[in-house]
Amino acid sequence: QVQLVESGGGLVQPGGSLRLSCAASGSMSSINDMGWYRQAPGKQRELVAVITSGGNTNYADSVKGRFTISRDNARNTVYLQMNSLKPEDTAVYYCYANVVKRTAKYDYWGQGTQVTVSS
Repeated sequence: QVQLVESGGGLVQPGGSLRLSCAASGSMSSINDMGWYRQAPGKQRELVAVITSGGNTNYADSVKGRFTISRDNARNTVYLQMNSLKPEDTAVYYCYANVVKRTAKYDYWGQGTQVTVSS
């Protein structure tokens, strides 16, 4: 079984910064894409950012220029540096990983971490 453990959420004032981390552990051959999604109250879960095993990235338009995704393949960890945070960034943030086990691929999700942007 593979587990994704997130950390780094919390309460921050508008304009502030937070850094989320997500570490994958368990039985796996490798990890393809890793990323972050978020879900605000009453809204659907949406993609925030994704990074491939080779380091290619993709961002939601709403976070471009403010958020940066990165990963440490040796530690099976993905990070999300969030700067210039806005109240509309408030949501539960979920880590995601596409894991390879032998020849099959599986999607795994973290438990979610709350990010609240408020004065």
